[in-house]
Amino acid sequence: MSEKNTFGQAAQKDTNQGTSFVGGYGKTVATVISVLDKPVEFKKTFARLVKSLSLYKYALLAAAVFAIASSVFVVFAPKYMAALTDMIIEGVKGLVYGGANLLDAEVKEKIYGVLIAVFVFYVLSAFFLYIQSFIMATVAQKVSLKMRSDINKKLSRLPVGYFDKHSHGDIMSRVTNDVDAIGNTLNQGLTQIVTAVFTILGMAVMMFTMNVPLTLVVLLILPFSYVVIRIIAKRSQKHFREQQNYLGAVNGCIEEIYGGHDVVRAFGMEAGSGEKFRELNDKLHGTAWKSQTFSGMINPLVVFIGNLAYVAVVVFGAYLTIKDPTGTTLGIMYAFVQYVKSFTSPINQTAQISNVVQSTVAAAERIFVFLSEEEEKPSENPEKVPADDGITGRVTFENLTFGYEPGVPVLKNLSLDITPGSRVAIVGQTGSGKTTLVKLLMRFYTADSGRILIDGGDIKNYDGCEYRRLVAMVLQDIWLFHGTIRENIRYGRLGASDREVEEAAAAAGADKFISALKDGYDTVISEDAGNLSEGQKQLLSIARAVIRRSAIIIFDEATSSIDTLTERVVQDAVDKITKGKTCFVIAHRLSTIINSDLILVMQEGELKERGTHKELLAMNGIYAKMYNTQFAKS
Repeated sequence: MSEKNTFGQAAQKDTNQGTSFVGGYGKTVATVISVLDKPVEFKKTFARLVKSLSLYKYALLAAAVFAIASSVFVVFAPKYMAALTDMIIEGVKGLVYGGANLLDAEVKEKIYGVLIAVFVFYVLSAFFLYIQSFIMATVAQKVSLKMRSDINKKLSRLPVGYFDKHSHGDIMSRVTNDVDAIGNTLNQGLTQIVTAVFTILGMAVMMFTMNVPLTLVVLLILPFSYVVIRIIAKRSQKHFREQQNYLGAVNGCIEEIYGGHDVVRAFGMEAGSGEKFRELNDKLHGTAWKSQTFSGMINPLVVFIGNLAYVAVVVFGAYLTIKDPTGTTLGIMYAFVQYVKSFTSPINQTAQISNVVQSTVAAAERIFVFLSEEEEKPSENPEKVPADDGITGRVTFENLTFGYEPGVPVLKNLSLDITPGSRVAIVGQTGSGKTTLVKLLMRFYTADSGRILIDGGDIKNYDGCEYRRLVAMVLQDIWLFHGTIRENIRYGRLGASDREVEEAAAAAGADKFISALKDGYDTVISEDAGNLSEGQKQLLSIARAVIRRSAIIIFDEATSSIDTLTERVVQDAVDKITKGKTCFVIAHRLSTIINSDLILVMQEGELKERGTHKELLAMNGIYAKMYNTQFAKS
């Protein structure tokens, strides 16, 4: 699935997979095989990412300086160790053949001086590396904090229609995976790249200053490691992508089987479900084997090339030592061995620069695409929303037309005037426009043409968030969060007191079952509200609407998922709390709306019939047919 980004092109979804291996000489080397799809607009996204990081430019510069300083001390250490090695060898020779030896105070002093210098170098390198890591961790967390904050603010400004078209998982992926990808790159990748580049350059320079022939031998062999890593990473990338895709499919299959285990067992589909899982699992196994096999080739090949360089240094160095003992000493050979061992990790890191940058920019692009989505349009000159007690509840629809897609109207030229305090029921077949009408009333969407007036005021002229406090809504899909019953009811008006919460629960008919619970209003609702029945959850959602104290209340299929006895309890609560308020009820069960002041019959986006229950039956039209169909058996 693709989506349009701010540059008008399809933004790709991403997956990530990584591995690590133990490099030559027992050194652990991280090898990240990135399978994040490339960004569509690399240059524009990269420029925007750099601009967003400009707030921390001084911190980034300081981190780079400390990273370079750390690598410089690491690069200098082997040269001093070479000198130390030569001093010890000469001292041993002096003991055997005469001359300055290890026991001489002057020789000891020089050796101790070099040891202290090397120790200081390594301490300073570790200290600077820690400072650099501390700075980058701080910057990475600040960047992640700001991005998540921006995404959270954006969520509150997006129209409801956005969430109807995008999966929650995709949005969550941007908040978690994409932000984490950028944070991880800043925290580790950026300075690793800087350190790797300067380490390679520094070691090359130091080797040239020590011995040019040996340096040429090392530089002829070690670049093959870079080539090997690049080639294998490129070949394994598609297998890692397939592995991640099949992993998602396997997880989705498990979630589907687990979530619908009652249905699976009821229809005897255990075998079929198991076969589907085995098929996906086998494909995952195949792609995982290929990806891991390819990535597993990196370690032995890099170790092999490193060992070739090691052998070349020893053999060629021995030849040079024999030919010219003063030009190529054993200390120099020792230093070159250390440099060869240290080359593996930075070469690996530089080989991954392209993948790291591509994956980070791709993650940033997905975030920037989201942050650039069209927001809910505010009123140009917003009017002050009337106070709750200043609203009578008169609702007027004037020539209302709306469609989710251009040229495909769901509501067509609807006009209606609702008197204050009326109970209005909206009925019709699925897709007739019932829910769309109340979504427009809630200002979840904006009408293509026409107006909706509350007490004569056009709702377009109000701030959307402020306007919605005039309307309370009880949905068919009950949403309760993990927390106490008291907190869930208070969600309707956060400033409500405990007494007001209990009064709202009593008005909704929920007080009786709440009081029977062990912890009463302090009972904690589980994550999926599984410790409450459907009827109890619905009563709580009604209590939440009651405490809002709105002049207009909407019930969207509020009793569709409960039994008839509980429906009676809920219906009594609805009758009680809607007295004197304008109430809209969407219902399929016509028994719940017989006593409504006005019943609207929708069909294909048009208002076909209106009237009371008796008036509509007398018309012998659409409503009468629906009613007779539902109650034919009785």
